Amino acid sequence: SIMAYSSSWKRMKKVFSWGKKNRNSQPPPPTPYNDELTSSPGNQLILQDIISGNLDMEMELEIPGGLTDLLQEFTYQVLSEKPDDIVEFAANYFMKLKIKEKRSKDGTKKKSRGVSFHAEENGGDNSDDEDDEEDIEPPKNRYARRQSVCAEPLNPDSDDEGDENPIVYPKTDDQRKRLNDAVRNILLFKNVAPEQLNEVLDAMFERKVQPGDHVIDQGDDGDNFYVIDKGIFDIYVKIEGNDKLVGAYNGKGSFGELALMYNTPRAATIVATSEGILWALDRNTFRRILLKAAAKKRKIHEKLLEQVPMLKEVTDYEIMNLADALQSRTFKDGDCVIQQGDEADCMFFVESGVASIRIRNQDDPTEEVELTQCTKGGYFGELALVTHKPRAASVYAVGDLVTAVLDVHAFERLLGPCMDIMKRNIDGYEDQLKKLGIGHTELR
Repeated sequence: SIMAYSSSWKRMKKVFSWGKKNRNSQPPPPTPYNDELTSSPGNQLILQDIISGNLDMEMELEIPGGLTDLLQEFTYQVLSEKPDDIVEFAANYFMKLKIKEKRSKDGTKKKSRGVSFHAEENGGDNSDDEDDEEDIEPPKNRYARRQSVCAEPLNPDSDDEGDENPIVYPKTDDQRKRLNDAVRNILLFKNVAPEQLNEVLDAMFERKVQPGDHVIDQGDDGDNFYVIDKGIFDIYVKIEGNDKLVGAYNGKGSFGELALMYNTPRAATIVATSEGILWALDRNTFRRILLKAAAKKRKIHEKLLEQVPMLKEVTDYEIMNLADALQSRTFKDGDCVIQQGDEADCMFFVESGVASIRIRNQDDPTEEVELTQCTKGGYFGELALVTHKPRAASVYAVGDLVTAVLDVHAFERLLGPCMDIMKRNIDGYEDQLKKLGIGHTELR
């Protein structure tokens, strides 16, 4: 595989070297596509190095700034979502990323001047840069968006939920089941409490479509958020005055949330290409329930993380990212949260309640000894993620237990600064085992 890596690297290096020397020239004719680009061991290693940021920077290959972070985040999203169609997922992912980037730029630019990577915010008189930019024809606004974005204020502490009577659209048992199945894997609903999710499902109404029907049109004001029950829908974005097909939804997914979240016109046109059924949620209910629930949950998780001693040195920005990555999970009295010997895929922070941490006695495997208890602000389950070993102890709920769960991917991305602290905790666990007379358990 070393020979394959070397050979593939030389081929790719030659291409990148040509690009550096001929930046303003047309590239050479592409070689016919073959699976070698993705299947050969050498190229797989190169792609892996690009994603992990391990490329030798002294080589001729010039990596654009931000490429490593971009690929890492995209790869994580693919592994998390496990999409059936990676190309469709990539198209939607990068389109939304571009829209988000454009929205942040539109708020600071007074005038569109074409694509440029010059640091205009420095305020200097970059006459050379301006001369270069005069040769660039400003592209038409491909998203037909306003140049500034002003989202409606959303106060998660206000109690305006009671100001309106909940909207309920009657549904048959079959419709309710189909709707539940449709929203189950939509990220937007992950942090919604069961009672709030029921309110959302009550407020959603059915919309049937025929081939050729426009569900939403680019540039229109947002009125509804849509969840696909069945059907195929094409995604079009206006580029230089022409509608360009950029992706499709095939029987599942959701769309329309951006215009409701950020109070902006629709960023794309969605057209049905088959008979289909959609479930729609009106703008007011969407913002009142979904956005407010997400904002409240984030605030709760931020306060929780601020109480964790291990995170005292973590920046506010890192706390915010951690809070966004947490998922709430509840347990009833006596429930087994973690089973000793199982593979580890997450760690837990205690939101409320008590968790009992117990370990099997090696002399009598039927007996479990309590090591300690975790209460609000405590955490457990990190040990196996640090050591990459099976769970070293079992954890049980004492009464009702509410936890915030951090999966292994987010753990590795976000808790790097705390790794030394967690490794030091292993010494404390081993001391506890010795005091209890259980000194033969290997934690490291």
